[in-house]
Amino acid sequence: MKTNNNIPAYRFQGYTDAWELRKLGELAEIVRGASPRPIQDPKWFDEQSEIGWLRISDVTEQDGRIYHLEQKISELGQQKTRVLVEPHLLLSIAATVGKPVVNYVKTGVHDGFLIFLEPRFEQEFMFQWLEMFRSSWSKYGQPGSQVNLNSDLVKNQELSIPSLPEQEAIGTFFSTLDKHITLHQRKLDTLKEQKKTYLKLLFPAKGQTKPALRFQGFEDDWEEVKLSAVISKEIKGKAKSEMQGSSEVYLETEYLNGGTKSFVDCEKDVEEDDILILWDGSQAGMVYHGFSGALGSTLKAYRPKESGKFIYYQLVSQQNLIFKKYRTPNIPQVIKTFTDEFQIFYTSLPEQEAIGTFFQTLDQEIAQVEDKLASLKEMKKTLLRKLFVS
Repeated sequence: MKTNNNIPAYRFQGYTDAWELRKLGELAEIVRGASPRPIQDPKWFDEQSEIGWLRISDVTEQDGRIYHLEQKISELGQQKTRVLVEPHLLLSIAATVGKPVVNYVKTGVHDGFLIFLEPRFEQEFMFQWLEMFRSSWSKYGQPGSQVNLNSDLVKNQELSIPSLPEQEAIGTFFSTLDKHITLHQRKLDTLKEQKKTYLKLLFPAKGQTKPALRFQGFEDDWEEVKLSAVISKEIKGKAKSEMQGSSEVYLETEYLNGGTKSFVDCEKDVEEDDILILWDGSQAGMVYHGFSGALGSTLKAYRPKESGKFIYYQLVSQQNLIFKKYRTPNIPQVIKTFTDEFQIFYTSLPEQEAIGTFFQTLDQEIAQVEDKLASLKEMKKTLLRKLFVS
C-alpha cells in the first residue's frame, strides 16, 4: 500500500524503491511529425510503396496500436515527413488530443503527432502512463477551446518513474490486460455481426415466402400480413402526472436504454411480451421488448396475439426501414397509420417461438460479453490509477 507520494498504491512483489520524478523530455528526444503540403496532392502517395502514412483516423480505428495502414506514402512524400522503420511510441496532438500510439509498421508520421525518439524507458510502461494521464492534458486548454499540445509542453511534463525492471513488470501486466479487452471486443463485434446476418436470413426477403435459413422441421410458406393483424391491443403512454394506482416502474426511453429505474404511483399497463415503440423524438421508431411497468408518454406498446419476441425481432430486422419510411418528415414521429401500413411476415407459432428464443439467447450472450468488456475496462481504469504515481 502507498506510504508516501513517490510510490504507487499497488506494487508487484519485490519492488520497494521510491519512484524518481523526471520530465518527459529527459526520457526521450521528442519531435513532431511532418506532413507534405498540400496534403491532398496525389503525388505524395503511392499504393505500391512499403512505407505507410499514419493519420489521426488510423488511431481511432485501431485504438492506438497500429498494425496496418491502408494509405502509402510515395518516395517524394517521404522526403517531406519523418519516416519510422521500427516500432515507436507517439502522442496525438490533433483531433484525438493526448491519445498515445504504438506504431508497429514502417510509416511516415503526420504532423498531428509527437514522436518519442531514443527512449530511455520501457515502451509499454510509457504507453500505459500516457493513457492514464490522457485526460490531464486538458489543463493546457482554454475553457471552451480545443487543447493545444506542443512539444515543449509535453517535454516539460513531469512524471514519477520506477526502475526499468518495474517498468517492464507494469507494462507486461497492462499489455496482457489489453489483450483480454481486445479479445472480448472482437467477440462482441463478431456476435453483433452474426446477429445482423441472422436477422437477414431467418426472415423472408421482400417478395419471398420462405426465409433463406430455417430451423429443422419447418417447411410451410410464410404469409405477409399487416402489423395490425397480429396485435390484439395498442397501448398509449401517459405522462407521470396522469398516472394513478399501484407503484410500478415508469417506462421511459432512458430506462429502456440502460438508465436508472423511475418509480411512480401508477398502474402497470405493459407486460414483458409487449412490443414497445418510441413514438416521437429524434429516435422515433426505435423498438424495445422485455419490459413491464407503466408506459411513458413518448412510447406506445403493441400486445401480440402470439409471440411478441418473434414480432419484435422482425421489427428489429426492419429498424432502418421504419426510420426511413414510417416517420413524419419534419418533427420525427411515427406515422399514425403505422400498424395498418407496415407489413410483416408470419409463420406458425412453433416457428415463431423457435426464432424468438434463438435471438433472445443470442442477445443474452451479447449482453454477457458487453458486461464483461465493461468490467475489464473499468478494472483497467482503476489499476491505471493504482499502479502509477499520479
